[in-house]
Parts: sequence; structure tokens; C-alpha cells
Amino acid sequence: MAMIIEGEERIAAPVETVWRALNDPEVLKDCIPGCETLEKKSDTEFVAAVSLKIGPIKARFNGAVELTNLNPPHSYTISGEGKGGVAGFAKGGADVSLKADGADTTILTYKAKADVGGKMAQLGGRLIESTSKKLASQFFADFNARVSGATEAQSA
Repeated sequence: MAMIIEGEERIAAPVETVWRALNDPEVLKDCIPGCETLEKKSDTEFVAAVSLKIGPIKARFNGAVELTNLNPPHSYTISGEGKGGVAGFAKGGADVSLKADGADTTILTYKAKADVGGKMAQLGGRLIESTSKKLASQFFADFNARVSGATEAQSA
């Protein structure tokens, strides 16, 4: 069951700062909902463990996250795939692009794709879709708060 989620965030930070944060495992770990661990294997590969509750199903996913189509500091694709045992699997990715809006503001746009299978896919499309949208917007909102906050803390 696949779905597409799109959105935009205005981040009060220069493009380079936002780009660095998008490539920082600590920042990603803090912003990915339910992320327990995120370890860097290379500049573009990470291993992750994420716990999520979708409807009545709570599952822990172990998987990999990869960065591809890198075009610093303007865009990349972040994709991940996780296996959650009997709950099934989840995989998804987002094309993320950054555009400067003046010197200190960045417009981040994303187009995410998510796909789930196994027991979770039986929960019904609406629940999966609303949960996926909520998780995507939560990630980007948390990311925005973290990056804008970091910039304000540095300039204070």
C-alpha cells in the first residue's frame, strides 16, 4: 500500500546550515519519530531502529537509511526500509529540496513516498495514510524547530 505525502517548511536558517543538519545523524535521530538509534556507516548510509505505533500495532523496525541523489546544498533523497517482524515492513523515502529565501531563510520542500506491508497493511488505507502524514509532518516540524533554534542559539 503506497502513498505520497508532500509539504513545505520555512526554516529560519541559511541553506548551508539546513543542509548540514539534513546530513547530521544526531539531528536526524532526534527528529525521526520513534527513532531509538541511528548510526552512521558511511557518509550516505545509516542503520536505524525505530519504534512506532500504528493503530493497535506497536512495532520496532530495524533497517537502513540511505542518502542518494546528493546535490549539495540544494537537494537529496533520503530513503529507508525497516522490518518489523510479524507487524510487517515499512519503506519510504523523501525527495528533499532547499531554496534560499533571502540570506537567513530556507524553504524546504519534500515529497515523500511510503509503503507498508504485512500485518500493518491490513489496518486500512486511511489509518496508514493519516499516520504517515502525521509522522512526516512531525519529522519536518521537529527538524525546523531544531535547526531554527540552533541558529538563534548561535547568534544570541
